[in-house]
Amino acid sequence: MNLGIARREAAARRCPVLALTLAVLLLSSCASGNGDAQNEATEEKSGGDEAVAAQPSEEALGDGRPVEEVAAKLAPSVVQVNVEAVQTTPRGPQEGQGLGSGVIYIEDGYIITNNHVVEGATEVNIAFADGSVEEGEVVGTDEFTDVAVVKVERDGLPAANFGDGGDLVLGELAVALGSPSGFQSTVTAGVISGLNREVPAELTGGRQEAALVDLIQTDAAISPGSSGGALANADSEVVGINVAYLPPAQTGAESIGFAIPSETATTVADQIIESGEASHPYLGVALTNLTPQIAQQFDVEVETGALVTNVDPRGPAAEAGVEPRSVIIAAGGEKIEGAGDLLVALREYSPGDTVEMSISKDGEVREVTIELEDRS
Repeated sequence: MNLGIARREAAARRCPVLALTLAVLLLSSCASGNGDAQNEATEEKSGGDEAVAAQPSEEALGDGRPVEEVAAKLAPSVVQVNVEAVQTTPRGPQEGQGLGSGVIYIEDGYIITNNHVVEGATEVNIAFADGSVEEGEVVGTDEFTDVAVVKVERDGLPAANFGDGGDLVLGELAVALGSPSGFQSTVTAGVISGLNREVPAELTGGRQEAALVDLIQTDAAISPGSSGGALANADSEVVGINVAYLPPAQTGAESIGFAIPSETATTVADQIIESGEASHPYLGVALTNLTPQIAQQFDVEVETGALVTNVDPRGPAAEAGVEPRSVIIAAGGEKIEGAGDLLVALREYSPGDTVEMSISKDGEVREVTIELEDRS
């Protein structure tokens, strides 16, 4: 279900400096047929494409039994999220239907999914792997990480085992479970293709600072409707919540999907369950990745870092003297090579914490101390 597309397109127009060549699609699927139309267009445009999808190694998949074991253990914990919602369109708000996926987090009814799956929802129903359906209530959402929590009035649910994902390695087995295009309990397998990936904000409907960062990349097939589903390892641990993919028809890419690390998803979910919302530290700047080309355009003297394109005059960065065209090159002792690095570094802090940053401006590097505020 592509809820909030108009807002994403508007964000892209407002932020040309952040516009990238990659078109990233969120994975929820519209029941009205948009997902099917997209699949038909993909097949038509990619029919003569010679690109070959990355295939999981034999060593990663073995003889197939690990995938079967993961599927058997996790399938009962993955649900289909059916949504009726108000969609923002060029013609104004319209009622729509859509679907996504979710993962049972706590046995007494708490389910993790994506914010964009339930955004604007007026009604949510949860379809379980055993065929039963329960009415759900959205406990809270977080647009900055694209995480949401839905609650059903039911106990004894088969909660998934969430790993922290901190020891993921490239090439290890990855199993995706969800409801692509409404095909519930679909299982696909591949490998962990990359770590610490970033999806730019204008393609996810968030604010400029709200790019999805620190994502897991996988070649396990994921499609519209997979949003909120599980990405698991060979130990049947959920290591990520599926969130986006690159459409082959628009990018020429094959089998490139993304998942929110489970540590991020569960941390945000815990906050939502406790208080109904998640808090995030606020720096008060608009950022873009600094490349040699952008460095030349903005006449800055360093070639990597997080370029400050705008500053909230009432925000903490402004109070510390940070100005537009400054480049943040270190934060909390960590080297910053792009906007994603900075956003990842800030997740180690809470509102009210102070962070030391190294900032380059006009050929000079200075140290600043910034007291972070609450983004809300």
